[in-house]
Amino acid sequence: MIETPAIELRKINKSFGAVHANKDIDLVVKKGSIHGIIGENGAGKSTLMSILYGFYQADTGDILVNGNKVTISDSKAAIGMGIGMVHQHFMLVDNFTVLENVVLGAEDSALLAGGLNRARSELHRLET
Repeated sequence: MIETPAIELRKINKSFGAVHANKDIDLVVKKGSIHGIIGENGAGKSTLMSILYGFYQADTGDILVNGNKVTISDSKAAIGMGIGMVHQHFMLVDNFTVLENVVLGAEDSALLAGGLNRARSELHRLET
């Protein structure tokens, strides 16, 4: 049986004027997996992740979350779908632990209802 991906990007395109930042990008993220997006400066990595997180809208293409086609209008909508983003601009905040990075921006969520110990336990549960 084929498991429905957690996230699927299909034929994502984004241009800024004459610059075609993303061209027909496909990405499938299975539930419980971790992916790294790598490439040279200017390759479109941040643009693609910004589309997934709702900072930008794709010119064309589809985003599916748990098999359902969605529109991610802003970061609040992304977070509501379980999508978070840790930004690459390291000077915005102090160095954080993995736990602190995961809960960053989720201060009002149920994940932190029991404090960092509850979040740590949840991370360990997700890890297995």
